Amino acid sequence: MRILLDECVPRALRRSLPGHTVRTIREMGWSGKKNGELLALMLASNYEVLLTVDQNLRYQQNLAAAGVAVVVVVAASNRIEDLRPYAPDVEAALIGIQPGDVVEVGS
Repeated sequence: MRILLDECVPRALRRSLPGHTVRTIREMGWSGKKNGELLALMLASNYEVLLTVDQNLRYQQNLAAAGVAVVVVVAASNRIEDLRPYAPDVEAALIGIQPGDVVEVGS
């Protein structure tokens, strides 16, 4: 699966998601893009999932119309130490996820 890590997610989390193509917004040259533009860029670049800790994204964008899925990790912080334990939950959420879906994992 092609996954894009949001700017608020440490890039080290990609090591906890083997078997997927995981890139960061910075690597794609999309730093500072607004969410709507970012979702359009993701769709055009064949990314299937945005992995974020931004719990408000679902209220700011029409994700059903965006054509990509979003996995939101709800953790104590966005530090890798707080996010890494939820990697198995992220993997489970990716099974069967569809464009427009928003899945929360974590506390």
